[in-house]
Amino acid sequence: MAPMPDNSIDDRLKDVIQNLFEIQSAVHGYLGPETQQQLVRKIHQLTASLSTLSTSSSTLPTSLPPEIIDYIDQGRNPDIYTRELVEAVQRSNQYLKGKSEAFAGFRDILAEEMIKGIPGCKGDVERILAGNGVVVGEAARQNGDV
Repeated sequence: MAPMPDNSIDDRLKDVIQNLFEIQSAVHGYLGPETQQQLVRKIHQLTASLSTLSTSSSTLPTSLPPEIIDYIDQGRNPDIYTRELVEAVQRSNQYLKGKSEAFAGFRDILAEEMIKGIPGCKGDVERILAGNGVVVGEAARQNGDV
């Protein structure tokens, strides 16, 4: 059986909600035996809608990371897990950003010192820096060295 598109599942959910609303309205306006037949018919429609939804939704991906399952098994809130994960990713990103900036600073200082120490390699250093999108001397000005 081919997976149904997500909008089909949305339509099935809307059908279930509509059936529940109609049952609620029928129960609220119950007038006796004539309403009973209508109520029975609507309950059968609800059952059919739920069955269709169940069949349609079985194709949806439902895999969860084992860490979340363990977290829930321990009686903890999965929203807290998500918040902690986001905070850990932010810390890691900040660390990697700092590391990247430090290496960029080292690259710029090394390039400047290589040009000062070995003037003949200036062209090669400039070519390497240009490959990284850096202009010789610009990095030193940004760092306040010049």
